[in-house]
Amino acid sequence: MNFFPIATNIVDYLQDSVGLTNGLAMVLAALIHGSLLVGIFMGTPVVWIWGERKIAGRIQDRLGPTRVGGRFGWLQSVADGIKLIQKEDLVPPAADSMLYRMAPYMVCVAAFGTMMVLPFGETWVAVASDIGLYVLVAILSLEVIGIILAGYSSGSKWSLFGGMREAAQMVSYEIPLSLCAIIPITVAGSLNLVEITQLQSGWANNWLIFHDPFVLITFFVYFTVATASCKRAPFDLAEAESELVGGFHTEYSGMRWSFFFMGEYAAMFVVCAVAAILFLGGWNSGIAPLDAALLEMRALSADGSFQPMSYLSNAIGMGILISKGWALVFVQVWVRWTLPRLRIDQVMITCLKYLIPMSCFLFLGTICFPLVKFYFSAQWEPVMENGKQVEINGEKQWDLIDSNTSIWAPKADKWAKPNISAPAEDVETSQLILPNSTPIDDGELADVDRQVAGGTR
Repeated sequence: MNFFPIATNIVDYLQDSVGLTNGLAMVLAALIHGSLLVGIFMGTPVVWIWGERKIAGRIQDRLGPTRVGGRFGWLQSVADGIKLIQKEDLVPPAADSMLYRMAPYMVCVAAFGTMMVLPFGETWVAVASDIGLYVLVAILSLEVIGIILAGYSSGSKWSLFGGMREAAQMVSYEIPLSLCAIIPITVAGSLNLVEITQLQSGWANNWLIFHDPFVLITFFVYFTVATASCKRAPFDLAEAESELVGGFHTEYSGMRWSFFFMGEYAAMFVVCAVAAILFLGGWNSGIAPLDAALLEMRALSADGSFQPMSYLSNAIGMGILISKGWALVFVQVWVRWTLPRLRIDQVMITCLKYLIPMSCFLFLGTICFPLVKFYFSAQWEPVMENGKQVEINGEKQWDLIDSNTSIWAPKADKWAKPNISAPAEDVETSQLILPNSTPIDDGELADVDRQVAGGTR
């Protein structure tokens, strides 16, 4: 696990080029990159609070915010923040004061913590981990603790009902969410979000969403369960104002009330950014020449040095990823103001009776699809020696011809890899036998098995 690789590069730059001391360079680098994460965490709610109000206005045939910040109401979110700061911080007499004050911060910390392992570029990640997706889902699941505490500590039956509903909903929908996240992992063969994105470089047809029909359907199932896990309509029964006044945050006001929505919008962006990484190529644009040029620019800092062009390349990739994530957030907002709210029993039935079985079926289909494809598309030819087919222990031996890689020939109970310089169709069968063969160790054999299981691309 590599902690703050970007900060390390800029520390070297500040020391070598600017002449700062090591301690001062570390502090400045931490402030720069910490402010980037905080800016994204706080900037996303600012943009989408305004965006949701404008989208809702258009859907309902009205204008939305128009009075603050010009004709389009650009400063509406800032005005809302100033209003909430001025409100009195009240704690209900029946509430547990410590838990009541702690709950909003836990929701925000859970949403912000996921951004520590979310890569915004090939080298732009605070904590680069080989199990990044596992850590991200684990941190995101902590949000439910803050919701439960908010409902339990408020001293209100409406808040308690809302907290119970939200706990049941979020825990239930985490199951299909995790199953849908496993499917692209199975195809890519890695939990590292950077490696998964690198596998999707090139043209858009290399994106995992186009890998096979099962992954394509998985994307839509993932998006549905991710919307439900973020408490968005039509799955927002935990906040149903017609039944529970406001759900788990009924007793909150002012800035503490706004923290719940800040965490919600940040979580919406995180799950959408994960969807972009797992299915839609991440920071790859889908245009092969452009991605190749950006890769060359990023390679300038391969030695760990600070290079402005490499930073520019990562900034462009970050913009591509954020654009994809925000496009999916737009769909979530669109769905909220289009579809009617479900009942709480319908929300749970949708998860337990439909989405979980569908996720299991799609996972099984993704595993079996490359095997079935391999069975029907594989080409075999007999292993010949001196005009006769080779037999080992009474069994005739066959060579598998894979047009995407090379030719593999069996030797006794091991596979042997021939050293071939000519194309497969130009090589005689007799050239594939023992003289030009080299044994494969278990590591290479495992790589071959993974390629066959995941489908070579």
